[in-house]
Amino acid sequence: MKIKDERHPKELYLFLISKTLERTSYYGLRSLIVLYMIDSVIKMETKDALSIFGLFVSSFLIANVLGAIIGDLLIGNKKSMLFGGILQAVGTFVFCIPSTTGLYTGMLLVVLGNGLYNPNIIANFGKLYLNKTKLLDAGFMTYYLAINIGAFIGVLFIGLIGEKYGWSNGFLVAGVIMLLATIPVLFFKEQELKIIEETTKMTLSKRIIKVVIAFVVIGLFWASFELNSLASFDLQDKIKEISTFDFPIALYSSLNFIFIIIFGILAIILWSFFYKNQFFKIVAGSIFGLLSFGVLLLVSIVSSEYYVVLFILSFLFMSIAEIHIAAIVYSIITQYADPKYLAIVMSLIFIPIGLISYLLGLFTDGLLENTVIILFVGGLIMAFLIVGLYLFNRSDKKSIS
Repeated sequence: MKIKDERHPKELYLFLISKTLERTSYYGLRSLIVLYMIDSVIKMETKDALSIFGLFVSSFLIANVLGAIIGDLLIGNKKSMLFGGILQAVGTFVFCIPSTTGLYTGMLLVVLGNGLYNPNIIANFGKLYLNKTKLLDAGFMTYYLAINIGAFIGVLFIGLIGEKYGWSNGFLVAGVIMLLATIPVLFFKEQELKIIEETTKMTLSKRIIKVVIAFVVIGLFWASFELNSLASFDLQDKIKEISTFDFPIALYSSLNFIFIIIFGILAIILWSFFYKNQFFKIVAGSIFGLLSFGVLLLVSIVSSEYYVVLFILSFLFMSIAEIHIAAIVYSIITQYADPKYLAIVMSLIFIPIGLISYLLGLFTDGLLENTVIILFVGGLIMAFLIVGLYLFNRSDKKSIS
């Protein structure tokens, strides 16, 4: 269906600038922390550094929920974003203090700041489209693209500065970029809390079911994505041995980003002019995910010098799956959740992702012993999503009729 006479909100670009800069700062900081901890200043054991880093990353789950509650129920989304951004910047600057006190204080401030900033900017961004529901998918695709661009620049740019010119310089640059990310927030408006008209016709139970399904979908997708990454990493050495193509192994890690940028832009253009329902997009994404596992399974059991092409194709399929699932889930939640509590609901989405990733980590050592098992489990998850979504859509249509 063609979308008529609808344009993206003008505030869109302010949100994209802020989010891109924030992700640049955050992922730049992440790329430095472990190396900084085991360097000559802190002199921490690698095992301890990785353990602390894992605790640092996982603590964002709780911080996001607390920040969302503060934003939705106490001070508003805009103030939460502003205070959170400044707090995150201060925390990043504190890392410049070469001591364990500076390290732990910086981590605490960054976690608290990001907890205030992250769920509230997602919620406020979604509220931009409450009167433009046909553009929700395209809008969140632009948001998702900003996240990926920021993360890529942060790791590449700030990581390089930290390693070449000193950790303090890397942290300093990351802090300045985070401060810049708060400037667009000053121009944000608290969005009108208006429930989408077509959503008001649905019962509360049906809306809750759709949101819960979105949670399940995103959790299972990222579980399969991690399995795909594990299998791909395991197969890289094999590809290198059997292939006559002069294709740098290091470039494989950038394939996902390259494909996300190319096909993400195409998706934004297409979805800004033509509307296809979210169910179709998620099922399409699941099918591409299943194809990615199928291609990797073929690579794992048959040796051929030309299978490097199939290996790249598997990255392409998984990137297309990511575009059709990761961004669309945000759109579904925005459409069916109560906008008064949108930041809270958005913050909860990271819990199933974290939980499934944790459970997956318990079996990682065993899975790594057999790439075929990894691919089989990942493909099974994708197949489960396809069948499950089809059956739900079928029963939903029957209940409406």
